[in-house]
Amino acid sequence: MGLLKLVQDFPTVVLAHGDFPAHRRALQQLQSAATVVCCDGAVEGLLKFGMEPACIVGDLDSISPQLRERFAGRIHREAEQESNDLTKAMRFCIQKGYREVTILGATGKREDHTLGNISLLADYAKELNVQMLTDYGVLNAIRGDAIFESFAGQQVSLFCLSPQATITTHELKYPICNSPLPSLWRGTLNESLGDCFAVRCSGGCALVFREYPRQA
Repeated sequence: MGLLKLVQDFPTVVLAHGDFPAHRRALQQLQSAATVVCCDGAVEGLLKFGMEPACIVGDLDSISPQLRERFAGRIHREAEQESNDLTKAMRFCIQKGYREVTILGATGKREDHTLGNISLLADYAKELNVQMLTDYGVLNAIRGDAIFESFAGQQVSLFCLSPQATITTHELKYPICNSPLPSLWRGTLNESLGDCFAVRCSGGCALVFREYPRQA
């Protein structure tokens, strides 16, 4: 079981149509990406930032006719409405064989979209090595055991996505021992005691949020 770094250097970025990233760590991931897969509504923000998408995925309801024409050869349209554009973009990554993916721009603007995007991280993690970066920290989905890179005083929150799952932690200020977290708030506002901490999720899936270092 290896150490899960705070921010992993993944070659593929999926840019969703939430708030455009502003934090240095998130922007570094965007600028260093070998491939940027863009949800259709996020294209204008990426262009204003001075970058172009390698691929544009979605139902095309949020992209102008001018940009459709400009990037016609890079568009992958999925008209079905059973899933959101972020899920369509992640499905595209799986089809293309991209196995290490950072999701950016998945939070902000509307709370319902934010909650939906975060909850779906657990589904993506079944097939990909994936992380979600916000302007405040990093989200990872886990099943089983995981060890996380950390620092003393780092704010950590845990969320159980499976009602039958239980959580056990080590090296957090408020230890959890084989306990379910039946409400979303119950695992929030914990704190790391040192340079790493461990989480075991038994019987399901959990999300782990770690804040960035405050000086970063």
